[in-house]
Amino acid sequence: MKLEDLAAVAARVAATAARSEKISTLAELLAAAPVEVAQQATVLLSGELPGGRIGIGPRSLVDALESTAPHSTATLEVTELLRVVAEVRGTAGTGSGRRRQELLESLLARATAPERDFTARLLLGELRQGALAGVMVEALARAGGRDPALVRRALMLSGDLQAVARAVLVGDDTALDAFRVALFRPLQPMLAQPAADLDEAWGRIPAPRAAVELKIDGARVQVHRQDGEVRVYSRSLRDVTASVPEITELATRLPGRETILDGECYAHRDGAPLPFQVTMRRFGRRLDVDALRRELPLQVRFFDCLLVDGSELVDAPLRARWQALDALLPPENEIEREALSELSQADAFLRRALAAGHEGLMWKDLESTYEAGSRGYAWLKVKSAHTLDLVVLAAEWGSGRRRGFLSNLHLGARDPAGDFGPVGGFVMLGKTFKGLTDEVLRWQTGRMLELETRREGHVVWVRPELVVEIACNNIQESPQYPSRMALRFARVKGYRPDKEAAHASTVAEVRRLFDAERDVGPVTQRPTQRQEESDDA
Repeated sequence: MKLEDLAAVAARVAATAARSEKISTLAELLAAAPVEVAQQATVLLSGELPGGRIGIGPRSLVDALESTAPHSTATLEVTELLRVVAEVRGTAGTGSGRRRQELLESLLARATAPERDFTARLLLGELRQGALAGVMVEALARAGGRDPALVRRALMLSGDLQAVARAVLVGDDTALDAFRVALFRPLQPMLAQPAADLDEAWGRIPAPRAAVELKIDGARVQVHRQDGEVRVYSRSLRDVTASVPEITELATRLPGRETILDGECYAHRDGAPLPFQVTMRRFGRRLDVDALRRELPLQVRFFDCLLVDGSELVDAPLRARWQALDALLPPENEIEREALSELSQADAFLRRALAAGHEGLMWKDLESTYEAGSRGYAWLKVKSAHTLDLVVLAAEWGSGRRRGFLSNLHLGARDPAGDFGPVGGFVMLGKTFKGLTDEVLRWQTGRMLELETRREGHVVWVRPELVVEIACNNIQESPQYPSRMALRFARVKGYRPDKEAAHASTVAEVRRLFDAERDVGPVTQRPTQRQEESDDA
């Protein structure tokens, strides 16, 4: 397949807001391509590189673009792009920087203008043309004549889009059934929707299905054990085993041979939980782990069991998965939880959680299955104040004692449907400089300058990659922003290096909190093309 064909499809997908058109365009390409090429195209058109990012920064890319000119004729194949990517990734040692730059320049010198644009955005992780995982799953299923639900499940369990694409395009439904829960292949974690308050949570999941758990301000961990071998994975599925020996030691003491557990760990002092940012000091450290362990000991609490001795539990109801936990763990390593028969129990539970220094509570459906990678309404989170995971869009140079530092953050929520701008973009909800320590100011200034895309006066715009947890008193109406919503009394709780921008809060979540506070209809918004089509029908 020519690279120009891939670039042209990406441009067509970006140019339409209609989900059905995106799916048709992508499915047509995948169905017509050879299987091996279709596998690669599936990953690339999702905005990813096989094997992940290759460490090419914006400065290197700008230099390569400026030192070369677009080629007049399209000659590049997709396989050539992937070959260069693999070679850049494998280049190391003395002179590797120069060699990587030469490879990049050689590739771009043979690319036409559309191919250069596609390649540059792909290498920087900015290929947001709306072909995100949900759209690509639908397109892949259509191209292979498969049930989208089966394709979606296979991707959730494996996290390997290229392998799923091959199963769809060359196999049958039994090939998709082969994607099962497997030890040492981490699952994408199930996620929760925010609820405005206990009343909303009760309305969505009432008794006898309702149960509550502690909402801990910790780091998500997924623990896989087979006999004496243990691996611990972070929320982003990174192997952090070497950094958390306390968890490894606990896992090796558990009964049985095989387990996969989902939980939270947090640093503590005399049993009292420390903030998330303190806990994250334990992750990624491979040196001086013993010293850091003494300084910041970890406590782990598990809330789910996904596999035990060969039995998959992801399709079992939560109450059955809790029973499996009870059989495996000592009480001090299980999350505190309680089934509800009346709303007053939840109110008392929330008060105890907050008094103990925790964030709030999780509200769960006892009949729900484990939906890997999904953020649905089977799990809800209720906190004492609204907290949102937002993306930093820009920052302003500070004044006074903050002179020389990027301080005031411009914050945005994800807009996957393109209701207020480009599909897959971000909608600004406000600014804040509150809650930033001197240490964080220094760090964020350096990091944002690495992510800088342009400047407008005292504002530095950055690639939307940094996720920051923001607390606010409420969401207020504001004509200043496209969504007509803004954060009130926003302050920084901390950066979330464990989360990617693709997992940040959506503008729909923010709107739901806004509506719940006022008990009014939805905020007026510009209709999407899909809504207009529906209205016309």
